[in-house]
Amino acid sequence: MLRMVPLPIAFDDREDKVMTEPTPVAAAVQGLCPRCGNRTLFANLAGFAPKCRACGLDFEGFNVGDGPAAFLIFLVGAIVVALAITVQVKASPPWWVHVLLWVPLTAILTVGLLRLGKALLLALEYRHRAREGRIQDP
Repeated sequence: MLRMVPLPIAFDDREDKVMTEPTPVAAAVQGLCPRCGNRTLFANLAGFAPKCRACGLDFEGFNVGDGPAAFLIFLVGAIVVALAITVQVKASPPWWVHVLLWVPLTAILTVGLLRLGKALLLALEYRHRAREGRIQDP
């Protein structure tokens, strides 16, 4: 079950409202802003919006990087290879059946999980206040 945590935050100088901060999993699955919970995280299929239209949180300030893509290469690759081997051993279909099955499945899994992975990483960075590392002079 996805849980929402109430968080008091001032929207502007005139009034205080209570925003509901979603859990990182809820934010990732539903594409929610990690601060206010509005569905404003994505501008397109797997690209973040520049900022939240509701609360103004700057999504460009987060460094999601290539972490989700690198992880997905291994995850989707393992799933597709295991399924392809199983189908080959059980049914021995011609090569073109493998192409028709695994190319679309790989594309769908990659795009779908990339969106989920990027959103989860951004929500976790927000939740844990992760920032770029800095070296301090002694």
